[in-house]
Order: sequence, then structure tokens, then C-alpha cells
Amino acid sequence: MTEQPPVHEPTTRRQQLLGRLSLPERTFITDALRTETVGGILLLLAAVVALVWANVWPHAYESVLDYTVGPSAPLHLDLTLGNWAKDGLLTIFFFVAGIELKREFVAGELRTPSAALLPVVAAVCGVALPAILFALVNSGSGGHPSGWAIPTATDIAFALGVLAVVGSHLPSALRAFLLTLAVVDDLIAILIIAVFYSSGIKFWALGLAFAGLVLFWFLHRRGVHGWYLFVPLAVVNWALMHESGIHATVAGVAMGLMLRCHREGDEQHSPGEHIEHLVRPLSAGLAVPVFALFAAGVTISGPTLREVFTQATPLGIVIGLLVGKTVGIFGGTWLAARFTRAELNPKLKWADMFAVSVLAGIGFTVSLLISELAFRDDLALADLSKTAVLVGSLLCATVATVLLKLRNRHYRELCEEEERDVDGDGVPDVYQEDDPAWRARAAELAPRPDGEGPEKPR
Repeated sequence: MTEQPPVHEPTTRRQQLLGRLSLPERTFITDALRTETVGGILLLLAAVVALVWANVWPHAYESVLDYTVGPSAPLHLDLTLGNWAKDGLLTIFFFVAGIELKREFVAGELRTPSAALLPVVAAVCGVALPAILFALVNSGSGGHPSGWAIPTATDIAFALGVLAVVGSHLPSALRAFLLTLAVVDDLIAILIIAVFYSSGIKFWALGLAFAGLVLFWFLHRRGVHGWYLFVPLAVVNWALMHESGIHATVAGVAMGLMLRCHREGDEQHSPGEHIEHLVRPLSAGLAVPVFALFAAGVTISGPTLREVFTQATPLGIVIGLLVGKTVGIFGGTWLAARFTRAELNPKLKWADMFAVSVLAGIGFTVSLLISELAFRDDLALADLSKTAVLVGSLLCATVATVLLKLRNRHYRELCEEEERDVDGDGVPDVYQEDDPAWRARAAELAPRPDGEGPEKPR
């Protein structure tokens, strides 16, 4: 009897791109995106109010924007309302972003190198290509290369607000990819702001801010509780960071990254998850919309719109958002999948990824912030850049809406499949299909062939 050669079974399975999330991750993502969606709608409304206010009552808008409040000593906090929104309220937004980033690296989609590779490469390419295109457009005379970072940011709240308004049933895997992409994008944005848009560093204030952050970390790690202790400490850290010359939002990200985001013992939620659950509504529902109210109020006119498409700086922003973000994110994802041999979820197509890449070109909150930082000495150019951000984001939202609507029926079917719960136990059926006990319960609840109620189990 001839001995047969051994049959080598494959020991590894190719990674799936945009595959099904684990149930805990899906639950967390769903809760987070629900809050961000509401915040996105408020963000859209705030932007519309700002545009109407700035164009109908421009003097009233400017007077409110420039109204100064706060103490001038000892830390020069006599700021205009516009600066309070930019430097103060956005710190809450970046605090939540810091917690999100920490959680993604500890317990989310970025916890393993193989899972992190795709969104990280997509985010990096989605930052690099818009910056390159902006620099190319502004390389000639009359260009302003210092605004290269304006079209690099993705606004997850604005994107989700657009999805809510147009009624797109985007599957959870695509929403999760969009959220993870935005988290990495926020990290890159805050690094850009800290490195390239900080000036006049005061090392005494920076040293005290660093000491305050160390104290924040020490108290948190020691298990000390009490908002009455951490909130004042956070405010002091923010004020010192603002005084140091580093953009104050860096303090928010730093404190968010210091929170523990893994569970210990019998904890149902880690401290970071608990605090994020409390602070996210404040960020999405108040901080970001109020910032938009004070930042998006630019004058819109025929000559202004003509300048957007004829001057190098605003044109570079529009091209960066619409072309750079789309091609960068889609191309980065495709290349990463190609070289890692990852398979796309068979229920989705690369056209779906392209549509999400266009949607990620919506760069609102951080893009408006960088517009002010890049051209702080040229208010006219800053306003023109903001107009370009609005135009570019609107174009991305429009194109993405058309692309997503073409597949919306298929998305609706996928969402219904994801949410189906035949036995009503609160767990979607797709997570129990391999459980014999669930199949028995489902068989009992299935309609009988005669249509007169549940079929008797066999």
C-alpha cells in the first residue's frame, strides 16, 4: 500500500477588509455614532445659522465674535468669544478624540498591527495627498504654502450628519471604518497643530503644564475619583498650555490619552469609556456646534465664490478635499489590501469604499481651525480659506450622497440583516447562527407551513 503524501490544510485565513465587527465593538460603535450623528445634525444647523447671521447681519456677527471676556492676569485669558470657542470648546472635542484614540489602540480596531494597518495607511495617505496637491497648486507666485494642512482633516460629525439628513443606511462595517479613520486623522491633525502652528513657546508655562498632566495621570492611576478634583485640574492644565504657546487643544488630547481604557476585575466599563460616555454629548452637542457658529460665518457672494476657483489658496483647498482625500484614502486602502492580501467583505464592493472615501473628504471643524491658525495675520485670506472649506465639503457631501444613494437599497438589506433578532434576546442573529441552542429557538419561532403560527420543533 503506497503511503499518500500528507495533505497540508491552510493554517491561516486571509484577513477580511470591512468584515463583521465583534458584538462588543459593534455595540460601542453604534452608541458612539448615535451621539455623533445627533451632533452632526446640530453642526449642520450651526453652520447654516452662522452663514445666515454673517451675511444678513455682518456687523452684529463680528461684534459678538470679537467680544472679549476673561481675566488678563496672570495667564492672559482675556480672549474674544471666537477664541474661547477655538481654544476652549475645541479642547473638549480633542479630549474625546484622545479617549477614542486610546481606546482604539487598547481595545478597538487598532489594537493589533494587522487590523490597524488598513485604517492607518488610509488615514496617512488621506493626509499626505491633499497636502501635496495643495502645495503643488500653491507652488507658484501668489500661492500660500503655509496653508498646506487645511484640507487634510476629516470631520466625522459632519459626515454622519450628512448621512442622517440624506437617509443613507450605511452598514456598521463602513461606519466603523469611517470612525477609525477619523480617529487616526484627528491624531495626525493635533500633531500638525502642535508642531507647525505653535509659536513663541514659554517654557516655564509648558513645564508647569507638563507637571499638571503628570499629576492628572498619577491621580487617575491611583484610582482617585471626583469630578470636583479633575475638572479644576484640567482647566489649570488647559490654561497653562494656552499660555505656553502650544495650542491649548493639545492639553485635551494629552489628558484623553492618559485615561485607562481597559477593564479590570469585574468592571463593566473602563474609566475612559465611562468618561467618554459622559463627555461625548457635551462635545458633539455643544462644543463643536458652538465652534461652528463662531467659525463658519463667512461672507458668501459671487465674487467670493469666483475667487475660490481662481486663486491658488482656496482652489488648493477644494482640490485637496475633493480629489486629495478621496484618492488618498481609497488608494491607500486598496494598496494596503493589495500588499497584505486582505479580502474585501464579499457583501461589499470597492465602489462602496470609494463612496466612503469621498464622504471622508468633508473637512469642517479641524479645517476651519487650521485656516485661522495658518493665516492668523491675514484675516481676509483666512475667511477665503474657510469659504473654500465650506465649498469643498459641500462638493464632497453632494458627490458622496449620489454614490451612496445608488447602493442604498443594498445597504438597507445589509442593515436589516445585521439588526435581525428573531428570538428577541437583544443579540443580533448573525452573532448566534452557529449556536445550536439559538437554532432550536429560531425553529420554534419560525412560521409553520400552513401559516398558522410557529412551526412545531422536529
